Amino acid sequence: MTTPEQIQELLTRGVSNVTVQEELEKKLASGTSLRVKHGVDPTTTDLHLGYATIYLKLRDLQELGHTIVFLIGGFTARFGDPTDKDESRPMRTKEEIDEKSREYIDQLSILLDTSKIEVRNNAEWFDTWSFEDGLHLLSNTTVARMLERDMFDRRMKEGKDIRLHEITYPLLQGYDSVELKSDVTVIGTDQTFNELQARPLQEAKGQTPQDLIAMKLLVGTDGTQKMSQSLGNDIKFRDKPNDMYGKVMAVHDDAIFDYFELVTRVPMNDISDMKADVNGGANPRNHKMRLAREIVMLFHGSEAALAAEQAFIDQFQKGKKPETIEEFTTTEQELPLVELLVTSGLSTSKSEARRVIEQGGVRVNDEVQTEVDAIIDLTTSPLLQVGKRHFKQVKKA
Repeated sequence: MTTPEQIQELLTRGVSNVTVQEELEKKLASGTSLRVKHGVDPTTTDLHLGYATIYLKLRDLQELGHTIVFLIGGFTARFGDPTDKDESRPMRTKEEIDEKSREYIDQLSILLDTSKIEVRNNAEWFDTWSFEDGLHLLSNTTVARMLERDMFDRRMKEGKDIRLHEITYPLLQGYDSVELKSDVTVIGTDQTFNELQARPLQEAKGQTPQDLIAMKLLVGTDGTQKMSQSLGNDIKFRDKPNDMYGKVMAVHDDAIFDYFELVTRVPMNDISDMKADVNGGANPRNHKMRLAREIVMLFHGSEAALAAEQAFIDQFQKGKKPETIEEFTTTEQELPLVELLVTSGLSTSKSEARRVIEQGGVRVNDEVQTEVDAIIDLTTSPLLQVGKRHFKQVKKA
C-alpha cells in the first residue's frame, strides 16, 4: 500500500501540475497496480537529462509496483510532433525510427528495470488502419480545438504553413492511451495538450480516463532554454563521467536546485537546507559539486563519480591537465586550425570553431590561438585545447 507521504512526494517532486489530482491520489492509494504510460517519438540516438526527469518519476512508480508501459511512436515519429516547432518536421522512414528506438531502450535501462517494462509501438495499430478508421478518429474533435495550441496560433500570425497532418497529431497521441488502457501518463508540460485528448477518447470507449503527471522542463546548461540536443545545451546519458561532471559544473547557479529536484533523489529536506545555505550567502560551488557527483553516480556509479570529481579538482582548481587525453590520428602534415578543430571533434562546425578561436578559447601547446586563418604544423604532434575541459593530442599516422 502506498503511504500518503509517498503519494505526496510522487505528485509534487519536480511536478508542474497533475490532472486530475484527486482522482490520481485515489488510484495510488487503492493499492491497485496502475498502467503508467510514457511515449516517445525516437528522433535522436542520444537521450539527455531532460528525459531523465521523466524516467526517474517512472522509476519511482515502478518501485511502488506499477506497470510502466513505454510506448515507441513507430508510426507517429515518421511525421513528428509539432509541439514548439515553427516549421513542419521532415518525414522519416520506418527503418530510421526502428533503429533509433533500439538506442532509446538501451539507454532507458540505465534508470529503469527494462525487464519489467511493457514496451509497445503505436505502429502495431496505426499501420493496420484504413483511411476510414482514421476519419472516424478525426471526427472526435474539431479544427478549432486543435488550433488552440499556441504554436499554431504563432505560425498563423507569422504567415507560416500548418500542414494537415500536424493538426491530427494530438488526437493520434491521445488514441495511444485507448489502445494501452492507460491509467496515468507521465509527460513534460509541453505534452499536456496532446495527452488531454486521450481522456474523452477513453471515456467514449468505456475506460476510466487517464490522469496526467506533467513534469517541469529542465533548463539547459545555457541557463535560458529547455535542454535540447539541437541547442547544444544538453548533458547526455552517455557522456563520459569527466565530461558529465564538467557540464554539470557549468550549469548556472540559479538552476542548481531545480537540477537537484528533477535529476537526483537527494531528499527534498536536504535540498531546502542547501538552498537556505546559499540564500544566506554561502558559495554555491560546494553544492554544485555535490550535484555533479550525484548525477555522475546515477549514470556511471560511485567510483566513477569520485574519480570525475578528483579530475575536476586537479584540472580546474590545481591547473593540472587530464591524466588521459584522447588522441587524434592524422596523415596530414599541416591543417588550417579551423579544419583541425572540426576533424578532431573539438568543434561541431567551422562556424563554431571560428567563434571559439576569436574568443580566445583555443590553445595549441598551451599557447592561445586567435588567428582564424592559422595553419598548424602537425608533424610535432601538438596538444589541442578548447576551453578548459576539452583536449586532443594529435598523432601522426
